[in-house]
Amino acid sequence: MKKYTILAALLALSLGSCNKEYLNPSAASEQQVVTSSDGLITLCNGLQARYTTGGALSVLYNSVAAGGLSTKELTILNVGNIEEYNVSLGAGSVTNSNGVVRNLWTQANLVKANADLVLANAGNATEAGTRSGIVAYASIFRALALGTLAQFFESAPLAVQENAAFVPRVQLLQNAVAQLETAATQLAAAPVSADFNAKIVPGIDLPNTIQALIARYSLQAGDYDKALAAAGRVDLTKRSVFNFDDNTRNPLFEVAFGNRNVFEPFNTSLGLTGALAPESGDRRLPALLRISPGPLPTQNLGTGFFTANSAPIPVYLPNEMILIRAEAYARKNDVPNAITELNRVRTSTAAAAATSTGLLLTLPGAGLPAYSGPATQADVLTDILRNRSIELAFQGFRLDDNRRFGRPGPGAAGAERNRNFYPYPRVERENNSQTPTDPLI
Repeated sequence: MKKYTILAALLALSLGSCNKEYLNPSAASEQQVVTSSDGLITLCNGLQARYTTGGALSVLYNSVAAGGLSTKELTILNVGNIEEYNVSLGAGSVTNSNGVVRNLWTQANLVKANADLVLANAGNATEAGTRSGIVAYASIFRALALGTLAQFFESAPLAVQENAAFVPRVQLLQNAVAQLETAATQLAAAPVSADFNAKIVPGIDLPNTIQALIARYSLQAGDYDKALAAAGRVDLTKRSVFNFDDNTRNPLFEVAFGNRNVFEPFNTSLGLTGALAPESGDRRLPALLRISPGPLPTQNLGTGFFTANSAPIPVYLPNEMILIRAEAYARKNDVPNAITELNRVRTSTAAAAATSTGLLLTLPGAGLPAYSGPATQADVLTDILRNRSIELAFQGFRLDDNRRFGRPGPGAAGAERNRNFYPYPRVERENNSQTPTDPLI
């Protein structure tokens, strides 16, 4: 991904509340970068670089680590990795000095701030198709950043300024969706130009990713009608991925799944028990785990989308959209339609989509019988959660899903998560007097 190699200076642009400015005479200034189409496209590439690369600093790595270690989806292999280990302990062991929490917060906020900078200056791209591509791309990463913050924190700032006020997490999601809708309208009016496509890092399908994220974050915000409509607009035959290579590496393979030093899946049931335990014969599990044969002593139990430095990671999975529709119908108490959508996932026998080198793009179909449990809202929702927990394993959604489905929380009998939300990092508290009180757990 040679386009990433030109981003280092641009990623250093300071967008926080600090008043000091340290100038690099050999680097382009912010004013120079945002006044041209090429500069704005380079900043767009930088959004993906900050969100996905950098190993243990990346938003991708920390969202998977935090969500998995807080819910027994993942287990620690080496307690010397103290930040991840404390997340796996949960409760008071997760302080506002924790590195996983800090990186989640700071990197997601930086992605969001850089995306805001791009959007504020997108009008400087004079060609309509280039401008619509820039707006779409920045809107996608802005939404991913806000969605990540909303999954792990009770609130966060929307404005980029000193002592920015915090807004509730649902407002973060609604704001992300509103910007995505604006981008979708602009993209429909002016399809992306060849110039934009030639200069942007490839892999992300802009129109389908916009609708997928509208569906994802509308569901999390409780807007079920909007989630249904947007998920239905996604072309499930198209793929949208974050691409990597040996220089810009898949962060989950690089840090964790490529070794046995940090963490791996909790067990071959993904830590799921009781009514959520995987069913026998689920064809997705062998694509996610080394089950038969099992891992060698030096191999991680987990595989999935994290099997090589160059393994692409999906931005969304087609079956996520179907499960969003199933859940939205169930939340509306339209149980028959919820079961119909759920069965599209359960009974699928589609082969896994893969790259020319065999790296996974989507999982195989589950190959399970149709749902035969009680046709009640509660029971159907439980099976939807079970299928989300398998279909979206190691994607960072497990903590938010566990909360949203009302599973036993910290202190309850059979607790399935060790925190509800994370404390705000100390670096934020020390620099923003508006930082709220930390959640108790």
